[in-house]
Amino acid sequence: MGARGFARLGLHAPRLVLVGILALLLMGVGPFFVPRVFGAQLTARSLQLSDNKPGVNNVIYRTGFTVATGGSIGSMRIQFCSNSALIEDPCTAPYGFDALNAQLESESGVSGFIISGPDSTVNEIVLTQAPLGTVPAGPVSFTFSHIMNPADAGSYYVKVFTYTSSDGSGSPVDFGAMAFPINGGYDVSAEVPPYLLFCQGVTITGFNCSTAQGDLVSVGELSAATTSTGTSQILAATNASSGYAISVSGGTMTSGNNIIPAMTGQASQKGTSQFGINLRANNEPVVGQDVDGAGTATVRPNYNQPNIFRFTDGDTLASGSGVQDFRKYTISYIVNVASGQTPGVYSTTLTYICLATF
Repeated sequence: MGARGFARLGLHAPRLVLVGILALLLMGVGPFFVPRVFGAQLTARSLQLSDNKPGVNNVIYRTGFTVATGGSIGSMRIQFCSNSALIEDPCTAPYGFDALNAQLESESGVSGFIISGPDSTVNEIVLTQAPLGTVPAGPVSFTFSHIMNPADAGSYYVKVFTYTSSDGSGSPVDFGAMAFPINGGYDVSAEVPPYLLFCQGVTITGFNCSTAQGDLVSVGELSAATTSTGTSQILAATNASSGYAISVSGGTMTSGNNIIPAMTGQASQKGTSQFGINLRANNEPVVGQDVDGAGTATVRPNYNQPNIFRFTDGDTLASGSGVQDFRKYTISYIVNVASGQTPGVYSTTLTYICLATF
């Protein structure tokens, strides 16, 4: 601003100004520009926004500056412009900007200033001091809330004037300007997809479904003198808010029309035809192992008693609420037959189902 004023006034080059004036008069170009006189510069100017994205409402603006000319300052005008920071240029209100609902939240370096509603506009905040007080030279700051940002991204300007009047009228005492950006910013987002991990096999190494092997459990040759046993394993985990439930469907072991009855919650008895499962480590007979893993899901009570076996189509075997880390379940199978059990190849197909609620 200073260099532009000097060029027009010719304070450092009066001969050039005289020649320039003569040339203007000879060419018939308009009258000589009469300069306006202003006070000192407001220094250490700053502006901070709580959000600088376009069109955002309820933004907090904090502006600070150092008053150069202390004394009887009755008002300050803070002007938001889209076109220029120069004092002599008219101010164009930024499109979409709105400070009509601005509220003065705090002030420092001064006290007693309030927003003058009648003197403020959509892009101007006039601070007034009533009764008139003294403002010392030095740093001051004001924090405003409930301001709406300009609708478009770009560079904008703030002009600050101080006045001896109480309504922002008359000649300014001090002046300062600053620029501030409004930009689209970057919205960083990430999504954690819902997942349900579930696998089964005769064996699973660790907690890795890729190691699951086998889909046939052989319990060997059935005999009234021994209990035939076998195991398979299930691995489950989910981030579902309601956890998961594992159930079994299928029937007991059959050979044609010949049936080995399903157990309803008994111990193993050699010489009695029975088929059952549980999810525990057992010692009569020795088969199976307890559930393993960091999750909190548990085996349902009917299948959670060592040495007690049962089988019912559709039963829930295990469940857990909330997000569940890995749990590995070992299913123990036992088959006993009576000495009079009809010979044949006995088998069954069981399907394990894991459902999660997201």
